[in-house]
Amino acid sequence: MSAHCQLTGAEPGFGNAISHSHRRTPRRFDPNIQRKRYWLPGEGRHIRLTLSARAIKAVDVIGVEAAVARIRARGGKV
Repeated sequence: MSAHCQLTGAEPGFGNAISHSHRRTPRRFDPNIQRKRYWLPGEGRHIRLTLSARAIKAVDVIGVEAAVARIRARGGKV
């Protein structure tokens, strides 16, 4: 599963882990990605979305129909 959110487009950030001796090693900051299943009433079927925790909260506010419309507007596949 890739660490990309279908709704917000959140993706990993990259940086350095800095030790006590100040050595730097590459590291990756992954978003909190979850796979969530929603009922899509307009199409009469379930869909499975890969969303960040922040996007799951956004779907709760705007609704699944509006969220799917935004994903499709970005060119995403649902």
